[in-house]
Amino acid sequence: MPTALSLLDLAPISAGQTARDSFAASVALAQTAERAGYQRVWYAEHHNMAVIASSATSVVIGHVAEHTSTIRLGAGGVMLPNHSPLVIAEQFGTLETLHPGRIDLGLGRAPGSDQVTMRALRRDHLSADTFPQDVVELQGYLAGESVIPGVEAVPRAEQPVPLYILGSSLFGAQLAARLGLPYAFASHFAPDALHQAVRVYRETFTPSAQLAEPYVIVGVNVVAADDHDQAVAQMTAAYRARTRAFITRGTRGRNFTDAEIDAFLASPGGEHLRSMTRYTAVGTPDEVRDYLQEFAATAQADELITAHHAQSVPDRLRSVELTGAAMAAPAVA
Repeated sequence: MPTALSLLDLAPISAGQTARDSFAASVALAQTAERAGYQRVWYAEHHNMAVIASSATSVVIGHVAEHTSTIRLGAGGVMLPNHSPLVIAEQFGTLETLHPGRIDLGLGRAPGSDQVTMRALRRDHLSADTFPQDVVELQGYLAGESVIPGVEAVPRAEQPVPLYILGSSLFGAQLAARLGLPYAFASHFAPDALHQAVRVYRETFTPSAQLAEPYVIVGVNVVAADDHDQAVAQMTAAYRARTRAFITRGTRGRNFTDAEIDAFLASPGGEHLRSMTRYTAVGTPDEVRDYLQEFAATAQADELITAHHAQSVPDRLRSVELTGAAMAAPAVA
């Protein structure tokens, strides 16, 4: 069975652009993915990050859904400890009612922010401890089987919104397996525990009303272009920009040169940041397809969710388009 292909839209606000520009790019990205045969597009909840526009995740999903027609859209993910399960059930029940059969709800337990922002969100530092119970409570609301007597989520869609557990450690793998939910691993930025987590999930999976057999989604970075050198140049520029944003925190906006960025990434101090993007497919469509197929096989993935990192919107759209065509092409004997 071919590996399903999906898209993680990080909703970046590039230099010189506005959040409105980012939302327009997200619409174009989803429309391109829809034409190219991608299964779904997910948006992540982040807060207090000047370069990411998807903080109000459910609102972004609704906006993109109005400008697409068939592709599934969802959260990858909502950081559930930031919210009341009832409020999330209401939001996603509304989305599924408006766009039936097209909405996903991926759930994570990280804050999606820093410690100060956590306090601004009114989140207790122990909120993550109740994540399993919160997932069960949310699941009950979506299915019309509330675990809190007398409390229902309104509106509730005719069909429950499918839940996914997101993670980068064994905790999420174990929880997804115990609840019988699909599991998505964030290997596009936290690759270390990928293979162990997938193995634990598959070995301990318990069937549920939502899912009869284990289902694994893994994240992977992609930069595809018509020419290999062009793709490498786009990847280099994207990862330099990412590193620059990381190391300029607390430096009063010092403008690091490309040479300084490269030197940092090559140093022991840059090892962690460099290793975060270990799983990256870069090159021509054929090169990207070969990498993704091998990665999916070694990771035991049922679905790949791809994060495309080209800095310019046209380059990102082209990467999505080329990757979709390459993965849809029949294998050459």
